[in-house]
Amino acid sequence: MYVWSKWLVITLLVTFGVLQIVFWSTATGESTSELATRTTHWLGVNYFLLVVWVFVWMFDQARVRGKNAWVWLLPLLIAPLPTLVAFVLILQRRLK
Repeated sequence: MYVWSKWLVITLLVTFGVLQIVFWSTATGESTSELATRTTHWLGVNYFLLVVWVFVWMFDQARVRGKNAWVWLLPLLIAPLPTLVAFVLILQRRLK
C-alpha cells in the first residue's frame, strides 16, 4: 500500500528538524526547569514504551517482507520520527 507521498515525508522531516533546533536552542538556558520530576519521568517512560512499540511494528513489517529490522534499532533510538519515515519509504519502494 502506497500512502506516503514525498511531499508529506519532506514536510515531516523539515518539521522535525525545525523542532529539534528550537528544542536545543531553548534547552541551553541557565534557569531551572519548571517541569516536575515525576512529569519528566513519565515523559521518559512513555517515550521509551513508544519506541519499543514502534520497533515491534517495524520488526513485524520487515519480517513480512523478508528484511532485517535489527539494523534500524540504533537509528530508531536516536531519532524515531525520521527513522520511521525512512523505514516506511524504503519498504514501500516498488521492486524492479
